[in-house]
Amino acid sequence: MKVHEYQSKALLKEYGIPVPPGEVAQTPAQAREIAARLGGEIVVKAQVHAGGRGKGGGIKIVSSPAAAEAAAAQIMGQPLVTHQTGPRGVPVPCVLVTRSVDIARELYLSIVIDPAARGPVLMASEAGGMDIEEVAAKTPEKILHAPIDPVAGFQAYMGRRLSFGMNLAADQIRPASDIMGGLYRLFRDKDCSLAEINPLAMDKEGKLWAVDAKLNFDDNALGRHQDVSALRDPSQEDALELQAISYGITNYIKLGGNIGCLVNGAGLAMATMDTIKHFGGDPANFLDIGGVARVERVVNAFKLFVADPQVKAILVNIYGGIARVDIIAQGIVDSMKTMEVKAPIVVRLAGTNLEEGERILKESGVKLIRGKDLADAAQKAIAAAKGGRA
Repeated sequence: MKVHEYQSKALLKEYGIPVPPGEVAQTPAQAREIAARLGGEIVVKAQVHAGGRGKGGGIKIVSSPAAAEAAAAQIMGQPLVTHQTGPRGVPVPCVLVTRSVDIARELYLSIVIDPAARGPVLMASEAGGMDIEEVAAKTPEKILHAPIDPVAGFQAYMGRRLSFGMNLAADQIRPASDIMGGLYRLFRDKDCSLAEINPLAMDKEGKLWAVDAKLNFDDNALGRHQDVSALRDPSQEDALELQAISYGITNYIKLGGNIGCLVNGAGLAMATMDTIKHFGGDPANFLDIGGVARVERVVNAFKLFVADPQVKAILVNIYGGIARVDIIAQGIVDSMKTMEVKAPIVVRLAGTNLEEGERILKESGVKLIRGKDLADAAQKAIAAAKGGRA
C-alpha cells in the first residue's frame, strides 16, 4: 500500500527525522492560508501516488500566499500526468504547502527488502534528487549499501560508514546517522516494503531535511497496523484492483492488454503472461487465484473480467493441485449462467479432479474454446481477442 508524501512525512517526524514545516490543503483557499502562516518562499506539491511530479507540473515554487492559492488551483484543477501515471493521469485530491529549503546538496536514503541479502538493506548516495535507477545505471559506485540484520538492527557504525561515503562533514555524521536509524525503526515498526527520502537535502547552514519522502507498506501486514490502513486513498488506486480486494482476491493487478487471465499460482501466472507476450498478445491482468476451495471465488474473478472493458478474451489456465479442476469448472459454468460474459473463453485444464471438471463443463453446454496446452491456449486466446478464429 502506498501513501501520500504528507502522510509519509508525518510518520518520519514521529521518528525524529527533520521535515520542513508544512500542512496539507484540500482547497486553493486553504493553500493561501497555510502559505500566509508559514511565510517566505513556499513549495506547493501535488499529492498523488506517482513519481515525476515536478516534470508533470505538479510542484510549483511561489513567493506569496496569493501565488500559492493560484498554484494550488492549477494543480488541483486537472489530473496530473507523469511517466508513472499513464496518459490519463491521476486526480489530485490535495496539495502539500511547505516552506522551501535553501538547498546546498541533495542526498539519497532508502531502505528496501533485498532478496539476495534476505533482509532489509539501507542504501545511500550523494547523488540525490535524481532517479535512483539512472544513478545505478550510469554511476553505480555512488550507491552505497548496508545490509541490516533484523535481530541486531541498525548500528551506528553503518551510519558513520555511509555518511563518510556520501562525503559529509564531520559535524554532519551524527545527524545523518540519527536519520538513518530513525528511518530503519519506522521501516521495522510499520512493516514497510520501501522507505525512501529523496532528496535528503542539506541547507546552506549544513542542516539535513527530508524534503521528499515515500513509504510503501506490506499489504499482508496491514491487519496489525490499523493506523496505516486508515491512510489509504482509494482515489489513487485502480478501481478494478479495489473491487478485487473487496472480493478477497488480493493477487490481482490491472495491466494494459486485452486478454484476461485466470491462473492458479504466481509462477504459472507469470508463465501464462510471458507465453501470451511471446505469441504477440497482451495480458489485461495478473490474477493468481491461489488454492481455490470455493466456486464463488472463480465467479468473482469473472466479475472482474466483465467489469473491464479492455478484456476481449479470457484465458483460464489451471494446473490443479490444491486448486481442484472441478471447482474451477463449476465456477466457469456459474459465471456464464449468472452474468453476461461477452468475451470468448479459452480454457486449459489439468490436474486434480480433471475428469469431474470435464464432466461439469460437458453437461453444462457452455460454449468454450479448449486449449490442449499453454502454448495452444495462448494462441487461441490471442486470436479470439482479435475477433478471428481460435
